[in-house]
This record gives sequence, C-alpha cells and structure tokens, in this order.
Amino acid sequence: MSGHSKWSTIKHKKGAADAKRGKIFSRLGKDITIAARAGGGDADLNPPLRAAIIAAKNANMPNDNIDRAVKKGTGELAGGPLEELNYEGYGPGGVALIANCLTDNRNRTAANVRAAFNKYNGNLAGAGAVSWQFHRKALFTVVDVEEETLLEILMEADVDVEDVTVEDGVAEILAPPTAFAEIADALEKAGIKAEESAMRLIPENTTPVTDVSTAKQLMRLIDVLEDDDDVQEVVANFEMTDALMDEVAG
Repeated sequence: MSGHSKWSTIKHKKGAADAKRGKIFSRLGKDITIAARAGGGDADLNPPLRAAIIAAKNANMPNDNIDRAVKKGTGELAGGPLEELNYEGYGPGGVALIANCLTDNRNRTAANVRAAFNKYNGNLAGAGAVSWQFHRKALFTVVDVEEETLLEILMEADVDVEDVTVEDGVAEILAPPTAFAEIADALEKAGIKAEESAMRLIPENTTPVTDVSTAKQLMRLIDVLEDDDDVQEVVANFEMTDALMDEVAG
C-alpha cells in the first residue's frame, strides 16, 4: 500500500475523514461538474462522469447533491466557471508532491498553495518537474474482506487489475483507468462497498522518509493542502515505516 494511501487510512480510522465530510462532498461535486461539462450529463455515455458519480455514492454523498453537480456541468444550473490548475514541487525530505486544484480564483489558489509550501519547508517547481513520476490509476480501497475472496471476485469478473495488496484489514486495488467501471460493478454485485474509489495519481517509485521532524512537516504540508477548498487532490511519493507513521498520526 502506498504511503499516502496508508496515511489517508490512518486518518480515516481516527475519525478525521468524518470531520472533513463537507470538504469531501465539495471535492466530489466539483469532479462531477467538470466531467459533465466535458462529456455531457449521461453517465452511461461519459465514463469519467460515471466514475465520479460512483466515487460520490461510495462516500454517501446525497443524490440531490450529485444531481445538482451534474446540472451545473451541463449548464442546467448556474455556476461560476472553474479552472483546473496543477502545482508540482518537493516537500520536506525531497518528497515529490502534486496538488491538483479546481478554482474560480487563480490568484487565491496560487497564493494559498505557495504559502503552504513555504511554511512547511517545501519548494514549488515548474510544470512537469515531478508529474513524470506519477501515472493515473483506478484505485479502490475496501475493508474487512478476505484477500482470497476479493481475488476470486475480481477473477470471476475478468477485470484488468494491476495489483492487489492487503494490510491491516485494508485492501487496495490498482488498475488501469479503463477498468474503473468494471471493478466498481464487480464489487457492487458482490455486495462490497469501497471505502474509496477514484482515479488517483500513483507514484512509480517512492522516497523514504525516516526522520520524525521531516515526517511531521511533510504530513502537515499535505494536510494543509488537502484542507484548502480549491485543492481536489494531493499526491506524494513518500514511504515510511508503520511505526513512524503512527507516531506522526498520534
């Protein structure tokens, strides 16, 4: 399991995810709006929209919220224009970081992201500086499912899966983006609800973090970026031991 995924899992176990439900719904709503704007409001004909709606439903986002987000994207409801921005750089310990944003105010977003990097010993870099180290994947995390059972479900559905890892009762499925809908369908038919289902940037290689001070700065930087309303996704290529991650989280 990637370092950032494990960090998200630890925060979820400690209840941080529930505290950020409003932020999560806002992010998912923007994903739906952008997908609908780009490819239309019919999820059956718009795979990115279908993926965004599945992710929203898995997060228990109300159907009314989902419908409004789709209608904003198709123009049936008024909504301010949103711009996609990507910021790349390095965090403490030389960890590669990307903050993907959706905003109606470029200057505000740039200032907030720059301030976070500066405060927590990070450095912003130019476009393409670190993004080459990441590739977009379909990511699912499920809990309390035996590895053998999960593998049987995926094999019976004959879906294209790249990797399945299980650790501490949490399973992580990685697959090509084109397999997102098929995996979602297979899990749903088996009665398994994904804790997370999304198209995520996954690092090809990781940077080890072993120092407590560095780890705390890095996690604080990631948390501050994720708390920003304009930030949709933060990805990083760090790796650290379970003991260090638990110490930082505690």
